[in-house]
Order: sequence, then structure tokens, then C-alpha cells
Amino acid sequence: MKAIVYTKYGSPDVLQLKEVEKPAPKNNQVLVKVFATPVTVGDVRLRKADPFMARTFNGLLKPKRKILGMNFAGEVNITGKNVRQFKPGDKVFGSTVFEFGCYAEYLTIPEEGVMTTMPSNISYEEAASIPFGTLTSLHFLKKGNIKQGQKVLIYGASGSLGTAAVQLAKYFGAEVTGVCSAANLELVKSLGASHIIDYTKENFADQNPTYDIIYDTVGKSPFFDCVRKLNKNGIYLSAVHIPPLSIFKNLWISITSSKKIIGGISIERKEDLEFIKKLIEEGKYKSVIDRSYPFEQIAEAHRYVEQGHEKGFPGQVEVDDDGIGDFLDGVDAAIDFR
Repeated sequence: MKAIVYTKYGSPDVLQLKEVEKPAPKNNQVLVKVFATPVTVGDVRLRKADPFMARTFNGLLKPKRKILGMNFAGEVNITGKNVRQFKPGDKVFGSTVFEFGCYAEYLTIPEEGVMTTMPSNISYEEAASIPFGTLTSLHFLKKGNIKQGQKVLIYGASGSLGTAAVQLAKYFGAEVTGVCSAANLELVKSLGASHIIDYTKENFADQNPTYDIIYDTVGKSPFFDCVRKLNKNGIYLSAVHIPPLSIFKNLWISITSSKKIIGGISIERKEDLEFIKKLIEEGKYKSVIDRSYPFEQIAEAHRYVEQGHEKGFPGQVEVDDDGIGDFLDGVDAAIDFR
């Protein structure tokens, strides 16, 4: 089968299209023929081994997991003998989480993994762009105990996590303020934001409103400004890894006020993906797609994602059976093998 393989850390040029052995499913697994898969920020960081701690996960000197890609949409090809939930021909989408392996024509995933059947009203491309940003933002908003009537500010509202957060916060009944650049104001408004702030022209912290939740999806919000703009029992959410030195200021905030700081790594759950599927089918959630690339140009997709100005999933490459595909934005990057 075709796959994008990398054997050393470095620039996008380390990604090479190669023929590799097709995997065989175990008794509790299904073999999925991949029709679309996104290139996420996680893929980019792992490819570069940046931050350096990525090497502790994927090999100190060279990558142990040589095929990147965390999310996918495709069709069940073969099922293991113990599988009961899926059958050949089922259209499915989901996440392999930290096992990666989605930059390939086929992948295996446990029946109980983060996978479910696709909504009938979206394409493979749209389905592939869903899991990364959506499951992450759902995790953090739930950790923030989001409620109807709250005021929520989404910092980085036009990225993969941000476009998901705007829609989810709106669904939960919050009054949403999105922070993004002027180029993406209309997009964020169309997703459900009641108020939009162009960060290139104004600082949200200089304005009057305070918020019950401030969710930083990109790790670029001014920390103390965010804390200051929280209501008495407000919560600051960070989807980006919080450096060890920040633990002390987080501890200080929790000791000296009733405000909370929540960060860390999100947990992807099958039940959350099924919840999102239901929202899509009800027309209450949609993917955001920006641009397309041929599969063999996945290195270019990575370069685009690294620029950090994508709409929705920062990039998504799709590749069909003959190696021709599209790059979608709304996740980070995806591959479509149809």
C-alpha cells in the first residue's frame, strides 16, 4: 500500500511517499481503507520533534512511529473475527489518537477505539476534518463546565480548535466572543459568535466585558490579561501545553482567588465522537475546509500548516487511490485515498 513515511526528524522534506506492507487486523480490530486524513499540528510537531520532549514519546534519535496522521475517514475493509459493531462497507471516521498511522491507504484500529460510523450528510473530507479540533475543544469546554447563559471568549477562534469551540459553545447556550484576524471575522460570525474582536486592531482586555470562560486554543493569549478579564469564579482554559514554570503562577491564582486555570492534554473518547456525529446529523455542527493539495504534495501541506494562519483544521490532505487528493483546512491537514 502507499504511505507517507519519515525516518528522521526535520523539515517537511523528510516526508516520503513509499510502498509499505499492508496491515492485517487482529481479532478485535477492523481494517479501514482511508479516504481522507488530516495533517494536524500534532503531526507537524512530531515530524520536527519540536518541542524536544516529543522525542521522549517517539524516539530520541529517530522516529519509532514512521507514519503520521491521527484522524481519518474511510470504509471498513475487513473485520476481525470478534468484531460486532462494524461490518465491511461501513463508512467510518475517527482518531487513532497517539498511535498515528493515518497517512496511509489502510490502517487498523480496535473496535472499541475512537471510531464510529459517519454521519450521512457529510463527505469523507468533511468527516476527516472533524475529530482533532472538535474532540479537543469539547474536552476543554466540558472541563470548564460550560453552561447556558455564560459569556465565553475563544482566543484563536478561526483555527481548528477555535472553529470547533465557537460552534460547541454556541450549542451549549453560551454568548460567544471570538478573537481572530480581520480575514476570518465573517467565518467566525457564521459559526455562531455573537461578538468578534480583531486582535490586530484591538486588545480584548481593554474592553468592558468580563467572561465566565476564556479558552485559549493557540497558546498566544496574554495570561494575566485573561485572568483579569475573568468573572469571580471564571475559568481559563488552555489547549496548549503549560510550561513547568507556569505552574507556579497557576498555583498563585488558585490560592489568591476563586478563579481556575485548566490545561493539559485532552482525552479523546468514543462517546464524544458519537455526540459530535449527532450534532452534525442535526445540522448543528459543520466542518471548515480551506484548501486542497495532491497527496504527493503532503510536504507542502505541512509547510502551510506551519504558517499558522489556516482556517478551521489548519490543513488537511486528501488522497485517492491513484495518489491524487486534496488538502483541507479545518483540522490541520488530511489525506484522502479514494
